[in-house]
Amino acid sequence: MTNFRTVTDTISVSPQISISDVATAAAEGVTLIINNRPDGEDTGQPRGAEIEAAARAAGLDYVHIPVVGRPAGAQVEAMRAAVAGAQGKVLAYCRSGTRSITIWALGSDQPRGTLVQLGAAAGYDLGAILP
Repeated sequence: MTNFRTVTDTISVSPQISISDVATAAAEGVTLIINNRPDGEDTGQPRGAEIEAAARAAGLDYVHIPVVGRPAGAQVEAMRAAVAGAQGKVLAYCRSGTRSITIWALGSDQPRGTLVQLGAAAGYDLGAILP
């Protein structure tokens, strides 16, 4: 079931996606999928390699930046660089979407208030997370 949540014109976040969601993402103009979920976090979740294969078959780029707990500086920088280097729309996902929007927001140069508003519009509370 597709549950992409638009954050800006160029980035959306989502809870865990399925193989079939990759085709939906491509049809919606996504050019890069970022997986912020480590493999094996939950039984039944698709492995990153399966999502990557589907993404590549659909002509999409794929990056795996697994986050456990709060994102570290290197993960924030990797996310920032991946989003900045994307040639179109980005879809980032994890178990609920919270890690994905958090790591994106931590690497963003937008004001805190703007990020909190963007998060709220997408269904996430960034107020307590962002410094």
